[in-house]
Amino acid sequence: MTHQMNDAVEAFRKGFSGQTWTPGDPGYDRARAIWNGAIDRKPAVIASCATAQQVASAIRFARESKLQLAIRGGGHSYAGNSTCDGGLMIHLGAMNDVVIDTPGRRSVCGGGATWADVDAATQAHGLATPGGFISHTGIAGLTLGGGIGWLTSKAGLSCDNLLAAEVVTADSRIVRASATENPELFWALRGGGGNFGVVTSFELALHPVGPLVNLGLFFFGLDDGSNALRFAREYVKTVSSNTTAFLAIGLSAPPAPFVPEQYRFLPGHALLVVGFGQPEEHQAEVSRIRKAMTPLFELVTPIPFVALQQLFNDSATWGTLGYEKALYLDELSDAAIEVIGEHVPKKTSPLSFCPTFVLSGAYRSQGDADTAFGGSRAASYVFNIGAAALDREVYEADRNWVRNFWEAMRPVAMGSGGYVNFMVEADEDRVRASYGEAKYQRLARIKAEFDPENLFSLNANIKPATQAAWDAA
Repeated sequence: MTHQMNDAVEAFRKGFSGQTWTPGDPGYDRARAIWNGAIDRKPAVIASCATAQQVASAIRFARESKLQLAIRGGGHSYAGNSTCDGGLMIHLGAMNDVVIDTPGRRSVCGGGATWADVDAATQAHGLATPGGFISHTGIAGLTLGGGIGWLTSKAGLSCDNLLAAEVVTADSRIVRASATENPELFWALRGGGGNFGVVTSFELALHPVGPLVNLGLFFFGLDDGSNALRFAREYVKTVSSNTTAFLAIGLSAPPAPFVPEQYRFLPGHALLVVGFGQPEEHQAEVSRIRKAMTPLFELVTPIPFVALQQLFNDSATWGTLGYEKALYLDELSDAAIEVIGEHVPKKTSPLSFCPTFVLSGAYRSQGDADTAFGGSRAASYVFNIGAAALDREVYEADRNWVRNFWEAMRPVAMGSGGYVNFMVEADEDRVRASYGEAKYQRLARIKAEFDPENLFSLNANIKPATQAAWDAA
């Protein structure tokens, strides 16, 4: 930093009521750390915020000092959007309270809460809201970009369950967004990402879930992989609204007690079926799968919903080197299965695989224009190709594997757009393709109103609309 910037940072620190860190301070390296070990950036200053007023103060300093601004909720962005080099990181980790309104079936969650925080609080009352697949993911980034999880078929996306939000805007105003207050901002927050401000509080709808649900996991080797995927694509079309299906394509069998020793680390495909209804209903689903296919091994068991939310945590431990690209599919076609059969065996890391999310039920009950979510409600799958490794050389090999695999899948996908939460390299063309031109232009106009200078740019960025675009609208 220049001497002048050093002076400005020191003046900010003296006047800021929260904790701050700069390079060299005890705790600085821990505060700047994010989940993705492939990214190592060093902010000039980190501001730990416990209130919306502190967030407003930090935003004001970044704006007036022309510092790049990064917002860290759970710190789980694959792209590293929650940190920056030489700028200001707003750290929301202290804002992780979760308050439950049981009769009203809603929760109020701080912007720094993780899904583990939310699950623990809501499950104490037999309630839940759709969250992610890794429990140490922050609720903020996931909800603002959409939010796909185990409850998506039953209750929709995380953003579909957002009832209201407290937002600190680029001009340091603290506003409320809901269906009746700042409704355009509220629409944009439900899928438009972190483009419009810092959300310091999320009000989320809750649904009766658990505490026990029923899990069926069926693992097939690659030699039978194409047959398994052809069966799975037909099977997932027939499950009830009380059942969620998920495909772990290219998964290496974990060294877990339920996996026979000879199959541990073997790559294959897993079909997971989670029942949220009666155990008898789930057993009927299990019987259908067993009659049709013979897996190498299976796990059929009741499981606490909280444990289900943590099921894939070991595939994405803190510090994992990660990279991903994703596409929407309207069908798991024979052509797609052929590409999968060619590319899955080429991965290097046992942690790399393709989480494939089946989009059905409540996901499709929303219209495409009802929220800002950047994906078609007619899509059948989000196909994510994820590289994960603990070694840099292995990571580099599987990053290339992801890129080649993604290019090969593009001809069988629904265009080149994708789910913005899985977008590491969010160039403007892909962001536009993901939202579609009409939705993108609406978001750009809202961006111009709430962040005309694009202060919040570390995200799947939507540039503020120009005056000409406003006039054309």
